[in-house]
Amino acid sequence: MQKAIDLFYRFLELLLIVLLSGMAIMVFVNVIMRYGFNSGLNVSEELSRYFFVWLTFIGAVVAFREHGHLGIETLVMFLSRRGRIICMGLANLVIIVCSVIFFWGTWKQFPINASMAAPVTGMSMIWVYGIGLFTGAGMAIIALERLIRLLTGRVTDEEIAAFAGENLTIEQLAERT
Repeated sequence: MQKAIDLFYRFLELLLIVLLSGMAIMVFVNVIMRYGFNSGLNVSEELSRYFFVWLTFIGAVVAFREHGHLGIETLVMFLSRRGRIICMGLANLVIIVCSVIFFWGTWKQFPINASMAAPVTGMSMIWVYGIGLFTGAGMAIIALERLIRLLTGRVTDEEIAAFAGENLTIEQLAERT
């Protein structure tokens, strides 16, 4: 099962690379066409915005899995193991609540967004805003799995260290400042 999950996240990372590359190419070509030929591709402006939205929301799930989001490691580092576990549990509960609210809001907006069309491409806007379903569900599932492992005592010391920011090298810590 873990291999399938890792393969899925590898696919997401590849998708992020494709989206970022596509966005950069479209913007670059549009800049060249505007300044060099006094014309441009309207579709590239719209698609590059949508690629950026997808890149951001898919990247949020990947970063959350890798403990890449901002945290308050300075405070958590001073806590005992028990304090870290309590903070980890509370953090995952808050993330689950926020992710479920985000998913629910996207779900409620689904009919409205599905009925609207993008101005240039004409595609349904649910393709843009529907990514909130993936992000809300993805982050809630990851946080729920972490919370279950925490409550059943299957959380490892490495995970607690990652939560407290102790697994970072000096270079990684310097990047965060």
